[in-house]
Amino acid sequence: QVQLVESGGGSVQAGGSLRLSCAGSGRTFSSYVMGWFRRAPGKERGFVAYISVSGGSTYYADSVKGRFTISRDNVKNTVYLQMNSLKPEDTGVYYCAAGPLYRAPYYFPKNYDYWGQGTQVTVSS
Repeated sequence: QVQLVESGGGSVQAGGSLRLSCAGSGRTFSSYVMGWFRRAPGKERGFVAYISVSGGSTYYADSVKGRFTISRDNVKNTVYLQMNSLKPEDTGVYYCAAGPLYRAPYYFPKNYDYWGQGTQVTVSS
């Protein structure tokens, strides 16, 4: 069982930056692939990024590639999402999720077992 709590959301102007954190509980945090998803207003939850168990591999949605960076600290049981050059279309509720090994591909929400409650990110033009 893994419990996830996101933080770091807020309101920024276009071009600004935010860093989201997702703190996990449980000794098995380091055995999960970790992903970030977002739900834009009026849209379904969409993939943003994921990171492998070791942190050595990352994968991004085309819309955020080059602007967002996902990372993890398995000692602190925390995964991060550094978001730079934010755009109004990045607005939404951001969720972190934990997915077990061998359930790829990890850009599908259904392949994750545990979810946080979400944190709101609002980017104004």
